[in-house]
Amino acid sequence: QVQLVESGGGLVQPGGSLRLSCTVSGGRVSLYVIRWYRQAPGKQRELVATISPGGGTNYSDSVKGRFTVSRENAKNTVYLQMNSLKPEDTAIYYCNRQASNSWGQGTQVTVSA
Repeated sequence: QVQLVESGGGLVQPGGSLRLSCTVSGGRVSLYVIRWYRQAPGKQRELVATISPGGGTNYSDSVKGRFTVSRENAKNTVYLQMNSLKPEDTAIYYCNRQASNSWGQGTQVTVSA
C-alpha cells in the first residue's frame, strides 16, 4: 500500500517562495518516477514537475525556471522548491508515485497580496 503525504503549503505574497514536501511510504522514491501535480479551482489537474530514478527532471512551461524538484533518499521524500510565485500558481498541490493509483490529501498553496 503506497501512501503519500504532502506538506509545506501556505499563503505567500507574489514573488515569494515555498518548499513543498512529499513523503512516501511503500517503495523507495529513488526507484520510481515521482510527479508533482496541481489543481486550481474549476480546472483540471496539471502536471507540474517530474523526477526520475536517475535524477532527471522535467517541468511544465508554466513553472520552468521558477520551480525545482529534488529528492532526499534518506527521508524517502521529494521536494518542490517554488520561487517567484505568482497568483496563478494558486492550487492544491499533489504528488504521485509511478505505478500507483494512490494520492495524498494535497497541500494548498495560495499566492496573494
